[in-house]
Amino acid sequence: MHTVHTIMTNLATFRVHIAPLGFEIDRIVLPLKQTKADKLCLILHEKTAEDKSKPYLEKVKKECKKLDVKLELFYANRLGIFNMIKLAKEIIIAEKNNYIYVNVASGSKIQAIACMMACMILKECKNIQPFYAEPETYAAFEGKQQSFGLKDTIPLPTYEIQTPKQKLLDALNIVYTHDKQRLTKKEMAQIAEQKQIITVNAENENHSQARFAGLDKNIIEPLEKQWGFIEVEKVGRNRWISITEEGKNAAEFLI
Repeated sequence: MHTVHTIMTNLATFRVHIAPLGFEIDRIVLPLKQTKADKLCLILHEKTAEDKSKPYLEKVKKECKKLDVKLELFYANRLGIFNMIKLAKEIIIAEKNNYIYVNVASGSKIQAIACMMACMILKECKNIQPFYAEPETYAAFEGKQQSFGLKDTIPLPTYEIQTPKQKLLDALNIVYTHDKQRLTKKEMAQIAEQKQIITVNAENENHSQARFAGLDKNIIEPLEKQWGFIEVEKVGRNRWISITEEGKNAAEFLI
């Protein structure tokens, strides 16, 4: 992984690896040794009773102890891509002042995609390096360790995924957490102003009109037309704002 340190800033010296746990030992442990890692953030399946990777956890624990690498365990549904993205994001943000190596080779395909997407969403963090650990050999039988040794670690490029501005995420959260994930435009305007998501500069007699105009232009229009996260429906005299399926998915890992 000779290119990593040329990409990362020289401000960080503490080396952290993030890796999902699957049926691998070498592909997790050998990169720790190669990069002289200080800490491993290991992501396990949250349904521990169903998790068949427990024997590998014990072996990884022993190897971390030998290498004097601090081990921290995290849990998420290995089949749920959105909660995996959210957890990987949270770990990266918590470790943002350190070198962060993200191993996309040690778990399931869903976990690999989620970890890679978390890196792309947080492209502004300059200390992230996702990598693929290429083994020397693969196992011939199912149910055994999937691969052995480490032939090479291949740095992966991170292309930025565009995400909404924070005020739009704050507004989406209002809808996402509201009763039945649906509220009137009037309610939305009141809450958005209270939370300072929109700012209204108008005389008292024009305040309500100005608040609606600000909400429409700065919040509703981009969330509905640009991102597709909400939909607006007129029922009687009221306009109702509700979250779309795409909005729900985005809220799971962006908020």
